[in-house]
Amino acid sequence: MTPTRTALVCMAVLTTGVLAGCGKDAGGSPPARSDARPAATATAAADSAAATAPATAAAVDPCALVSQQDAQQLAGTPLDPAKRVRETCTYSGPVSGPTAQVEVYVGDGAKKQLDIDRTLGHEIRQLSGVGDEAYAEDGAAFVRKAGTWVSIRLVRLNDPAENRQPLENLARTVAGRL
Repeated sequence: MTPTRTALVCMAVLTTGVLAGCGKDAGGSPPARSDARPAATATAAADSAAATAPATAAAVDPCALVSQQDAQQLAGTPLDPAKRVRETCTYSGPVSGPTAQVEVYVGDGAKKQLDIDRTLGHEIRQLSGVGDEAYAEDGAAFVRKAGTWVSIRLVRLNDPAENRQPLENLARTVAGRL
């Protein structure tokens, strides 16, 4: 057994309330388990869950959902090439200006942004006919289609009302690409 797998088995055993030596009690016999699954099954289930959890978001390339051309059209200015990190894609304005950035998030993080903005009392409006569910607020749009959430955030130093229609149009485009 690898050190990582051994550690996972130990953690699985510890979480069931057995603290005696990770495998044997003081008398040398295996400890009684409070659940019916052996530790190896718990470890296999944990490995399987970890391997499949990000599959939905990882299968969707956020930079393909919003191209550089899409981002530049939304921002109204040239942007640097995309920087992708896991389920995110960011297009930033050049250091010479003007200030602009377009961020695309795919997966649970996108939904969490919407939840946080609601909790903070942001004015969020529903977008009709976009994906399975869609919302927008000043500087952001959120789209869900086929169980996948996407958020698009726009940073600009202008009146947010100027960005409303371009942001909603891009949300519709993204929903069509999902």
